[in-house]
Amino acid sequence: MSLTPDEAYFQLGRLLAEVPDLGGGEITPAVRAWLKRADELVQDAGGLADLIQLRVAAQNIDGPLRTRHARTIGAIVQRALERAEQEASDDARGACITATNAFDVFAAVRRVLSSAQEQVLIVDAQADATVLTDYAALAPDGIAVHLLTGEAEHKATLATAADNWVERFGEHRPLDIRVASTETLTDNLILVDGATVWIVGASFSELARGELQRNKRTTLMRLPPDAAAGKAAVYAALWQSAEPL
Repeated sequence: MSLTPDEAYFQLGRLLAEVPDLGGGEITPAVRAWLKRADELVQDAGGLADLIQLRVAAQNIDGPLRTRHARTIGAIVQRALERAEQEASDDARGACITATNAFDVFAAVRRVLSSAQEQVLIVDAQADATVLTDYAALAPDGIAVHLLTGEAEHKATLATAADNWVERFGEHRPLDIRVASTETLTDNLILVDGATVWIVGASFSELARGELQRNKRTTLMRLPPDAAAGKAAVYAALWQSAEPL
């Protein structure tokens, strides 16, 4: 497989964003497919020693040392991402932010939201009150916050949190929440100023509950401009057709 430095960087970022639960659960065909993809990308962007370690860990992922092998695989893919970033273009660098704990997630989301000049759209089909209290509140003053979520039982707690938001921030941080069909919201993402798209590797509500510890890491990945334009158009249309909370 021959990839440009930027392609290798973005594909490794996507790989980390989609990491399955390697440390537990059934070894499904999807998990095997992810491991195969990891092998291909590490072979292209990693070192020989890392590739050998990855293959040993993958071959023994369902053995008694599964937790250790899962950590090894995650660390190897992370190192490959770091190597790829060094080779990537200046425009691509910084597009993948890896978080290994709740504080990392907090800092990464704050970094993304702080880049906004006018508005941010947060998309999370499973959004609950913690999306507002733990993440959306990191948006700077004057930035309009839009939240697009799915139809679920969490709407009551989200409505209460929205009332508290308005009481706390008023016009300093305008808030608008809309509800769309859950099946149409296939991504967890942040859309900044209608143009820059960051894909998040887990639901914001899961991250707020500390479930990141199970998967060890997640990734915020900035899409390349061409892909971002298409994704932004899709969610702009979903936003326009969604119902107010």
